[in-house]
Amino acid sequence: MTGPTRRFGDLATFAVEIGEIEPYQLRVVDLWAAGKRLTTEDNYAFLPYFINAMRSSAAQVRRRDVRPCPFPGRTPEEIFRLLHADDTEFREQFWFMQWGETVDNVSTYAYLDDDLVIAFAFWRPDHPFPDDLGKVFVARISPDEFVATVEEAADLLGAELVDADPPQ
Repeated sequence: MTGPTRRFGDLATFAVEIGEIEPYQLRVVDLWAAGKRLTTEDNYAFLPYFINAMRSSAAQVRRRDVRPCPFPGRTPEEIFRLLHADDTEFREQFWFMQWGETVDNVSTYAYLDDDLVIAFAFWRPDHPFPDDLGKVFVARISPDEFVATVEEAADLLGAELVDADPPQ
């Protein structure tokens, strides 16, 4: 079963693109931040897990349960590098969008600095865009816009997951 791709959000900041329905509760889903497609390695989302992970992140941002900037006065790129170099639980407070295998090719941190600041870098040596390796990318989005984008996409995925279930 195929259908048109649906996009929620803005590719330049943060977006979720929902593509083809696949068997066994899978769906093609591409995530974008700062104009970069995060799902370069695996864009097949296992919907029961993926929808819950999306909703959890949206709820976290809605509650403003995202840590404030850990290193005021530094650039988001510097902040990413400082967090990434930290081997303690401190950096785990800033982990963001831990949405399973679709995004396990990127390291992602987020914090609130009026906007939701999402800083990420691709880490796999076989990343399909070698020029991206070693670079830190930054997306700034209003928390409410992030929540709306993620919740709208999760709602569509959830509705289609229910519709796709075979009769018992």
